[in-house]
Amino acid sequence: MTTGTATAGVVGARIPRIEDLRLVTGAGEYVDDIVRPGMAHVHFVRSPLARARILDIDVSEALALEGVRAVYTAADLNPEVRELVYALDLPGMPPVPRPPLAEGEVRFVGDPVALIVAVDRYVAEDAAELVVVDYDPLPPIVDYTTAAENPEQVHPDIPANLAALIPGMPAEQRQQIYDKAAHVVRQHIFQQGYVPVPMETRGLIAEWSAPTGEMTIWASTQSPHGMRAFCARLLGIPEHQVRVVARDTGGGFGQKVVPGREDVAVMLAARKLRASLKWIEDRQENLIAAGSARHESGIAEMAFDADGRILFGAIDYLQNVGAYPIPSPLTAAFPVGMLFTGPYRVPVATFDLKLVYTNTVGRVAYRGPWQFESVAREVLMDTAARQIGIDPVELRRRNMIRQDELPMVNPSGMPYSDMTPLETFEKAVGALGYEAFREEQAAARAQGRYLGVGSCTYVEPTAGSTPFYATEGGTIRIEPSGVVNVYVAGGSAGNSLETTVVQLTADALGVRVEDVHTIQGDTAVTPFGGGTGGSRSASVTAGAIAETAAALRARIIAIAAHKLGNPAEDIEFADGRATVRGVPEVALTLHEIAEIAYFQPDALPPGIPAGLEASGRYKAAAPMIWANATHICTCEVDIETGRVTLLRYIVGEDVGPMINPNVVEGQIYGGTVQGIGGALYESQAYDDDGNPIATTFMDYLLPTATEAPTIEVVHVESHSAGPGGFKGVGEGGAIGSAPAVINAVADALAPFGVEISALPLSPATIVGLIDAARGKAHS
Repeated sequence: MTTGTATAGVVGARIPRIEDLRLVTGAGEYVDDIVRPGMAHVHFVRSPLARARILDIDVSEALALEGVRAVYTAADLNPEVRELVYALDLPGMPPVPRPPLAEGEVRFVGDPVALIVAVDRYVAEDAAELVVVDYDPLPPIVDYTTAAENPEQVHPDIPANLAALIPGMPAEQRQQIYDKAAHVVRQHIFQQGYVPVPMETRGLIAEWSAPTGEMTIWASTQSPHGMRAFCARLLGIPEHQVRVVARDTGGGFGQKVVPGREDVAVMLAARKLRASLKWIEDRQENLIAAGSARHESGIAEMAFDADGRILFGAIDYLQNVGAYPIPSPLTAAFPVGMLFTGPYRVPVATFDLKLVYTNTVGRVAYRGPWQFESVAREVLMDTAARQIGIDPVELRRRNMIRQDELPMVNPSGMPYSDMTPLETFEKAVGALGYEAFREEQAAARAQGRYLGVGSCTYVEPTAGSTPFYATEGGTIRIEPSGVVNVYVAGGSAGNSLETTVVQLTADALGVRVEDVHTIQGDTAVTPFGGGTGGSRSASVTAGAIAETAAALRARIIAIAAHKLGNPAEDIEFADGRATVRGVPEVALTLHEIAEIAYFQPDALPPGIPAGLEASGRYKAAAPMIWANATHICTCEVDIETGRVTLLRYIVGEDVGPMINPNVVEGQIYGGTVQGIGGALYESQAYDDDGNPIATTFMDYLLPTATEAPTIEVVHVESHSAGPGGFKGVGEGGAIGSAPAVINAVADALAPFGVEISALPLSPATIVGLIDAARGKAHS
């Protein structure tokens, strides 16, 4: 269900996704579809222990197995590293240890200890059983909440297991504010670890050409150019000697933004063996070793005046970074503090950040990696409403920022602009019919049924201009046939950048959609770009295309004007035809104009170069572009079984003008279901010895189409300062959905006095909360 306006022309049209036919008919090309001459296969020997010294590794039996070409350990590969630099690790951040293979100690279950190369995956897995590793077990640090006080150390040169510690306002100062406030509300909430779970697991083919000293990589990556630069530094070779090709990528969600330790090991092994090596992770490896996300907790606090207006906000944030986080965990931790006040007017705020190492898998990026700021803040707002005695919708109305109050700077220094928090909130509340639902809820409770409603409103910085993401390039080549090819860094990672680029180019040039094609994901032919991440792709690519298309369109019109004998200002160019204003029967097709440009250089007007090809680069004019949304969820909780049934789900979204509403809403649907999974089902849990408990989809529960509600979307449109007024949309659904679901469950259980402090809200957890509340009431 969609309301709102769409921009004119090709942009804004609900055209079918161009890539869908290829993907749904099985014609996609993923890493595992690539076969290279003489290609061998890689499998990793992984640690069965969370922490242990490596005393000895005997690979003799594995090497003797027929079909095994090599077995490498840390002693073989780690010294080959020339430089290990991640583009998203900003200058000044604490260094993070990331050896390709475990060296000296293993530090989590799944830590890669040895790399086996064999003729196929089956032989490589058989060989792994023959590698004998002599371990000396050590006490693991599993509980991140006590890791800083644990006398054991994950890394011997990092005291107190602290990856970072950023203090905020002293407690005495905070107390002075609280002493003057009418209400002070605190919320402690623990969010479990859960993982991106892309449909396609991690994988790459690394092919080293010894005669030329060149590396070609086919990768499941969100950033081909980022991987190229990384590999060049890793191997100590010029960047032009590395080519990265990313075809179809079955989801990334942040897990594939930067190379993992296994990727590094495969690159090193390919050069050492002078071969083509393929590594494809299986699902168990993905769940155990590909990375963790969302494993964090915090104490959120807010002070309110007697009318329920916020006076002060604070969050004390604690994050588990695991053993080997990639990229730097501070990249996402800082926004948790900076964005904690979210869409509300908060005059003063502070935050503490504490990041700790543990003997669990390393933290990785995951769709909205700072999402905990919304979980903590929005759950706190509902708790505050119950404690103060104000309806949660009314409490938000009293504090939420309006569009006419912008621009403004939030208390942590974030420059807010071009968004509509209150307006979007009201549209979502109106779409629900909030008052009618409250009446339905009261009637249901009288019948012994427990319905609840919860919301989350967030603001999201998109298209941020950090150094690696500061610019984006585009090249447009109009062939002599009149067909348009547009080259961008891109990559098909499920975000439909193919369709988006085609629409943007057709609109900017004035040609038909069916005459535009896009080439993406190949560093040999595409201009440098940061790739997909940070909800940036559409906005920055629109800028690159606009810069490039403007120059080409001017050239097209100049050639047409010269040929037709009219001033350029009288030429109209649309649908691939140049006409004279008022004389539509006099026309030149783009094919005819291209023939002049390529084959009749003497017929070109003075100053116009031959050919129809141009490149441009967009530089962000603002540090970030702001999007915002409100998620509202209603549910029913069965208090006997703990089952949660989602009834209605509404997203009010302001992502600026929509390039393609189908793509925008698809991004919202996917992210929303991921957040629902995090609230209710998914959990990357460990036992006390650091053993992962959920290693298959029998144990790691994902929401399916059966559990996913029908998601209704309503749009509010405000324009950003970026090209076309566009904003990012990729991460928002995963940010707003978990808090909305948590609040809906808490609201349903409000008659029992239940306060939610830990996730996920499994049936057993909910029944336990109800039983505890009943026991407390009777004591």
